[in-house]
Amino acid sequence: MTRTGAHTLPAMLAARADLEPDRVAIETFGVGTLTFAQWRGAVDTAAGGLLESGLRRGDRVGLLFTSRDWIEYAIAYCAVQRAGGVCVPCPEQAPAADLRYLLDHCGAVGVLHSAQHPAPEVTSWRRTLADLQGPPDRAGSVRLNAGDLAQILYTSGTTGRPKGVAASHRNLVAGAAARGGRRPLAHSEHFLHAFPIGTNAGQTMLVNALDAKPAALTLPHFTPARFARLAEAYRVGSIFVVPAMAIELINSGALTGRDLSAVRLLGSTAAPLPPSVAATLAGLLPRAVIVNYYTSTEAAPAHTAMIFDPKRPDSVGRPIAEGLMIRGTDGEPLPTGEVGDVWLRNRHSRHYFRDEAASQAVFQDGWVRMGDRGRVDGEGFLYLTDRDPDVIKAGAHKVSTLHVEAALFEHPDVLDAAVLGVPHPVLGTAVATAIVARSPLRASDLRAFLLDRLAPYEVPAHVVFVDQLPRNPAGKVVKRHLSPLFTPEGEQAGAAVRRSVHVER
Repeated sequence: MTRTGAHTLPAMLAARADLEPDRVAIETFGVGTLTFAQWRGAVDTAAGGLLESGLRRGDRVGLLFTSRDWIEYAIAYCAVQRAGGVCVPCPEQAPAADLRYLLDHCGAVGVLHSAQHPAPEVTSWRRTLADLQGPPDRAGSVRLNAGDLAQILYTSGTTGRPKGVAASHRNLVAGAAARGGRRPLAHSEHFLHAFPIGTNAGQTMLVNALDAKPAALTLPHFTPARFARLAEAYRVGSIFVVPAMAIELINSGALTGRDLSAVRLLGSTAAPLPPSVAATLAGLLPRAVIVNYYTSTEAAPAHTAMIFDPKRPDSVGRPIAEGLMIRGTDGEPLPTGEVGDVWLRNRHSRHYFRDEAASQAVFQDGWVRMGDRGRVDGEGFLYLTDRDPDVIKAGAHKVSTLHVEAALFEHPDVLDAAVLGVPHPVLGTAVATAIVARSPLRASDLRAFLLDRLAPYEVPAHVVFVDQLPRNPAGKVVKRHLSPLFTPEGEQAGAAVRRSVHVER
């Protein structure tokens, strides 16, 4: 493969394959390994097959793979871009109706999928990598530009219809280019993650596989015990999780009694890591730094990073490479300490595909509106108060769900928790919480515990206990699925309704 441009992921693969052809890039435990030379060769062949099949520059191609198929996915992803196409990673567990919406919205011409994951009949063609055996040198005629559209990644849709976030080649490699000559994560031979394909976190791990020194180690399905066993067996130096995984690792006891002395970094992303969870991780992994990364699908690769500091347990850190700003309702920057809308700087900005009105509200002159409320202290550390739609307006007070959740996680019998607002005839909105408990717990005892940590108006007026919280594939709680539990009908249905709240697939 010849270089396709100075600022593309296929060019990164070509350079890495030239330097370290026999080095393992990706290993999926129990499935197989992929070296850089194998990756490049398979990409050339698949890209040639795509071009022979009539793929044109700018055509969108859906990618439908499971977490077992990270090797196939990595090949398909780079092959589509190598052939001049645009990748559209699809959530592996999305219902067929949602997949049809995504593929129709972006105008996908076809779908590449694994043999175990058939594609919906909505595009003109559906193929596996085995169907794409074209001449490898055919892709050499394609010259990519850094500003070309390279990927459309759909948001999780926790508050409405998913939006297609479009990124250029330049945007996708910006994070890697900013690192300089030394390869990141150089303290071990493997880094470990279990992020699903079709998420922003998963996309970051694919770039890491191309750019970082160690091989990317994945597993077909996340379970706390298996994840911890792999970290120990492979002497993993870096672990990447979402808060839901971190909570499972702690609550299951999977990290206890293992030799995890090789772990130097545990990075958490996708949602703020509750301070008590971060503190517990620091105790279980005493040789590791616990880092909370704050970004979004819209803002990537711009982010803030915070090494857990007991003096600043609630902070999500300071911006890396780019800028951070708090704006008021009039769009003007706010002084230090004042709460407003959080904006991150991204010089190589993304945009919403086929949604100009929404793009104008979120992407402005290299700045990205995060959809969160927060403040910055005198040293530049960011503190989130809440997601903008999640702020609870209880009478004259505004309640941060993040603050209440952090207090709930301090209770020794709370395994998992989510806080939301529910209608109230007088206050307008009341604070409610859904709890996964370690052992039987009375709501009155929980409220008594919280009164030492929260203002009276912050203490949940409604408490329900559930078997588990509904989460999307990215690990975020889908709070709209909890709302029915706090209606009169839901309360009358009792335990039967509460037990019906399961993980969203």
